[in-house]
Amino acid sequence: MEDQKQLDAFEAKIASGVKIEPKDWMPEAYRKQLVRMMSQHAHSEIVGMLPEGNWITRAPNLRRKAILLAKVQDEAGHGLYLYSATETLGVDRTELLEQLHSGKAKYSSIFNYPTLTWADIGAIGWLVDGAAIMNQTALARGSYGPYSRAMVRICKEESFHNRQGYEIMMHLTQGTEEQKAMAQDALNRWWWPSIMMLGPSDDQSPNSDQLMRWKVKMESNDAIRQRFIDRTVPQAEFIGLKVPDSQMKMNETTGHYEHGPINWDEFFDVIKGNGPCNAKRLKDRKEADINGRWVREAAMAFAAKRVKEKEVA
Repeated sequence: MEDQKQLDAFEAKIASGVKIEPKDWMPEAYRKQLVRMMSQHAHSEIVGMLPEGNWITRAPNLRRKAILLAKVQDEAGHGLYLYSATETLGVDRTELLEQLHSGKAKYSSIFNYPTLTWADIGAIGWLVDGAAIMNQTALARGSYGPYSRAMVRICKEESFHNRQGYEIMMHLTQGTEEQKAMAQDALNRWWWPSIMMLGPSDDQSPNSDQLMRWKVKMESNDAIRQRFIDRTVPQAEFIGLKVPDSQMKMNETTGHYEHGPINWDEFFDVIKGNGPCNAKRLKDRKEADINGRWVREAAMAFAAKRVKEKEVA
């Protein structure tokens, strides 16, 4: 049973803006929520490599190929930061990966959609990474030190990804009619999944209240979604694209865009494993884990060899 004095001191520390560090006392519920949230974030980074990695060999030129390769490599690094941060809570990344591969653990719903054309790579950078930045800049102010510090570096790199994606879309809209149509088609397909990836509406999110009280989350899902829409709709209009929402309009009184109804049935169906690419993403992730085992074993053997050499010296 948790000591009330410890709990009061913990909540006072959070209220005063002091970061919680791995060796500090924390409620078990706080630790469990962090493990769930941070591991899900880490899983999303490495699964998110798959739809974009699919286009590395098909990028339209060497410059685009090099940029995309660097971006996918960044996502792998983000996964590493986040798994390492999660391990500070007393869990092992091997266990976390087993949960991902078994289907027990979740990752972002957005990565269960296919990348059909090169414009999809632009849409992911512009929309998906743009939505992620909205969420992650808030997480960088969160109460758990290792997670918030990881977010600072990740957000810097995601900002590059976001600009890269928007540049792709801008170039396509300045190209041929076929390229403009490709860009609009990608926006049509990725808009609503990007809106949904920020999480269910506040009245359907079972974890939000507690996470916000403990400052693991700093803003509600709906507030982040509104900021994303307010920023992105003018960007679309600037390059001659139109978001696929006939009810989208600016409310001059509030200064915010109002949008049409979100298809939450689709969102929860994808979360349950019934999206267009759920099965393929898990299959590819498990194969990557198996095929990369020899690299991990070689690295560990080399590290052990270096330790022995230092002991002898």
